Parts: sequence; structure tokens; C-alpha cells
Amino acid sequence: MGLFSFFSKEKKQDLDKGLEKTRENVFGKLSKAIVGKSKVDDEVLDNLEEILVTSDVGVHTTLKIIERIEARVSKDKYLGTSELNRILKEEIVALLQENNSSDQTDFALPETKKPYVIMVVGVNGVGKTTTIGKLAYNFKKEGKKVILGAADTFRAAAVDQLKIWGQRVDVPVISQGMGADPASVAYDTVASAVSQQADVVIIDTAGRLHNKVNLMKELTKIKMVMQKVVPDAPHEILLVLDASTGQNAIEQAKQFTASTEVNALALTKLDGTAKGGVVIGISDQFKIPVKYIGIGERMEDLQVFNRAAFVESLFN
Repeated sequence: MGLFSFFSKEKKQDLDKGLEKTRENVFGKLSKAIVGKSKVDDEVLDNLEEILVTSDVGVHTTLKIIERIEARVSKDKYLGTSELNRILKEEIVALLQENNSSDQTDFALPETKKPYVIMVVGVNGVGKTTTIGKLAYNFKKEGKKVILGAADTFRAAAVDQLKIWGQRVDVPVISQGMGADPASVAYDTVASAVSQQADVVIIDTAGRLHNKVNLMKELTKIKMVMQKVVPDAPHEILLVLDASTGQNAIEQAKQFTASTEVNALALTKLDGTAKGGVVIGISDQFKIPVKYIGIGERMEDLQVFNRAAFVESLFN
């Protein structure tokens, strides 16, 4: 059974196209670095290290990958450059597996959690509200009843944007307008989901980071208020990051993981960047599973992250 046997041909093509810039950047350079070389030696490893670091995999994660490859070179005594792609693939997949990054193939939800409550966090401009809309579309496509909560009341545009997405995908949006108490919106949304026997609730939250203390207080309050209705809510705190910002995405991850208990990641805008290596670095550095990736503008272009498919596509 091939790696892509669980993906439709169309999904595979979408993923390949979405990762095209990263693939050309990282693995185009890798091909040039090993031209004329018959075995993996110190020079090849130095070149590989430079390629991974400049592709936003991150220094810490790059060194970890290089050490693993060095161990295999030492063990096998002789390792041809023709085998380097295969070994690099295996080590990156293993790294993502250690960090519990998804191996799902569809937008499945735990049957024991109903409604399944997702609180979405992230700075403005990363594609947070768009990701919520696309998530709602994909959950609905799976036959789930979805309700959205517009708890980013700091900006009127955020509430309006979520309402537009609600209309587009035909799911209800609970809102109280700009300036309303975000926790009150979250409470109403979860209470409405329980009364309507919804399968999944997605709560949008404010994306400002200028005052971490207030952000943390606000997110904590939202969680506590939701727990009055669903005691173990939120089941998922999804941090949305813009992959095209590279190292800045890592800095945002530091800020948000310090402020709240993020347990899932979504990386957007992978189709517009050559910095897709940041997916590997962020997953490894923060030990938080990557759950979704955005590889285009269409609703279908938010995909469940599958580590084997992702790495295979990078090396395609």
C-alpha cells in the first residue's frame, strides 16, 4: 500500500502544488549540493545543514536531523548520496511522529466529545478567520452540525468576516457585535450548541499580542465560562500561524504557548512560500502536533495534516 493510498488523486495533486515553492527551494538546493558526490560525507552534511537552516526548519531541529543522519552514516559505514533523500524522509517523518503530528486522512472528531469545542487563537492577518470558515466547511462536508462563535469582539471586521464565512458555508454564527464581552459570546455559543445538539463548536478569539497579560486573562476567562456549560471545554486550542512568515511564526508560537495551553497547530499560506520547512521546526520545537495546513485559497485547500503525505510531497 503506497503512502498516498489514503489520499484521492486530487488531494495528492493539491498537496504537491501547494508545497511546490518549498520543494523547489529545499530539495532543488539539495540536488545541486550532492552533484558529483557518491557518498554522504562531511561536506554533504554541511551543505544539508545550511539548506535546512535557510529553509526555516530552525537551527535546533536541523542539528537534530543532521545528528540522526550522522548516526546512520556511522552505523552503515558507507552511505550513498542516492540514499540521502530516503533517509532524510524517514528521519523527518519520525521526528513529526514523535511530536504527535497528525496521521489523519479526514476531518474526524472524537465520538465521545459532543459538542467538540475548538478555541482558535492567533494574531491578526495569519488567516485565522479564514481557517475557521474552511474548518466549518470541511466538518459540515463530513456530516457534522457546526456552530461558530464570534468572540473576537476587539475588531468589528472580525465579527463581520466570520458572519460572511457562516453565510458562505451555511452554518450559524453566534455574535454580540464589536466591544461585547468575548467570554459572554463564547458562553452563548457553547450553550446554543448544547441545546441544538451540535457536533462541533469553533470559537474565534482576539488576535492581538501587544499585551500578553490581558490576552492570557481573556483566554482564561473564555475557557472558564465555557466550562460552565461543557466541563472539559475547550477540547482543542488551535493556534493558527502563517507559514510564510518563517521565524516570525516561531516567535508567535512562543508567545501564545506561554499564554494558553495550545494543543494543536494550523499552518496557513504554505502555497505562497518557500518556507514550508517551518512546519517541521515548529512541531519539533514546541512538541505540539500540526493538525491542519492551508495550501491554497479554495475551501478544499485546508487539508488535514498527514505527516507521511507531507514529507513524501516535499521530496516528490
